[in-house]
Amino acid sequence: MKLTTRETAVFGMLGAVMYTSKIIMEVAPNIHLIGVLIVAYTVVYRKKALYPIYTYVILSGIFAGFAGWWIPYLYIWTVLWGLVMVLPEKIPDKVRPLAYMSVCALHGFLYGTLYAPAQAALYGLDLKGMAAWIIAGLPWDLVHGVSNFFCGILIAPIISALKRCSQIKFK
Repeated sequence: MKLTTRETAVFGMLGAVMYTSKIIMEVAPNIHLIGVLIVAYTVVYRKKALYPIYTYVILSGIFAGFAGWWIPYLYIWTVLWGLVMVLPEKIPDKVRPLAYMSVCALHGFLYGTLYAPAQAALYGLDLKGMAAWIIAGLPWDLVHGVSNFFCGILIAPIISALKRCSQIKFK
């Protein structure tokens, strides 16, 4: 996946947009645009969407500390990327926004479950402890999934904007 100079700059900025959106949205716990942006970036850039995703992950670690909470970030966003990658590219126009919103919501609903194995490994939880950790977080996962669904309304417009911007030629 060789990058052009332009792609390097664009992906760096898109990762910074992800991080900035997270900071701005921190006033509302578990409501953010990270999933929305990952879905949009993946639809437009496919495999190369991993660059802005991991730019975001690295920025999160740099500014908030590379602690135990950060370890799941190494894989949790890639799960959403992978879900989008397996969606058919030729989804009918009428269904496409709902499909993207649903995948984004699914990731939000499963966030705590996806996060749990790292927590179990880091803090020595057995299967029972991990299950208790997941159950305790279900209300937050509900908020996360529902908010991801409704924030997902922005996915189609972001995809359109990214595609338009990708077509701009510079001299």
